Amino acid sequence: ATSLARALRILGGKSSFAVGRRANGRSLLRSLCLPHGIRSLTSLVSRERWGFFSPSYLESRARKTIGQQKRSLFIETKDTPNPKSLKFYPGRVVLEDGAMDFSDKAAAGVSPLAKRLFGIEGVVNIFLANDFISVTITEEELWHTIKPEVYAQIMEFFQSGASVIANEEDVKDTAGTEIYDDDDEVVAMIKELLESRIRPAVQEDGGDIAYRGFEDGIVKVQLQGSCVGCPSSSVTLKMGIENMLKHYIPEVSAVEAIEPEGYETSLY
Repeated sequence: ATSLARALRILGGKSSFAVGRRANGRSLLRSLCLPHGIRSLTSLVSRERWGFFSPSYLESRARKTIGQQKRSLFIETKDTPNPKSLKFYPGRVVLEDGAMDFSDKAAAGVSPLAKRLFGIEGVVNIFLANDFISVTITEEELWHTIKPEVYAQIMEFFQSGASVIANEEDVKDTAGTEIYDDDDEVVAMIKELLESRIRPAVQEDGGDIAYRGFEDGIVKVQLQGSCVGCPSSSVTLKMGIENMLKHYIPEVSAVEAIEPEGYETSLY
């Protein structure tokens, strides 16, 4: 009875049970009400076809059940405007601050998670943000085979307890919007607008916009994550980003996207 009580305490909540006896003296569990939606009483307590119930067995199974609950991970997906890219929400923090874009396997060496995902054939870009991972592939038609592999790799990684970025010194926001002391007023304003107004909206669609320079009135940016290869990226760039920057900063005359390293022009 003591072991049984411990098992019930492990499972948590209020539980009730009644134990009776058969004519031959065997203990029989007549009713047991447990929290947490355990699917089948039989699967928890039946060790033998005779229905023998062992409190110590219940305690060990209870501990195992709670351990499984702690390790469980629900991964949610969300479509993006780019049919070749999907957002995966693991229900865990991916990056504490900023975002990181990996356009090839070599760059992904700093991230065990990104490295795992690049091991899947057909994956060409990994984008890590605070609470999601964007995965971009070569062809939309490959999702039916690649998607289950992505699920499995993300699940196994977070269950392992490993760090998303191996070394803390390698954690850096790849958007280049940090304002430095030697930035002139116009550059500082461009970076501020990108960081506060533009990046949050673009990240909603699984991508990002990185600042790469300002010269002769032209702001150079780099598309990242789901924005790479997206059919609507050119419209977003000109009608959205360029118009906003020109509206608030008269010195800006145009916005141009530079090609991310590691990509072939045919992917655009």
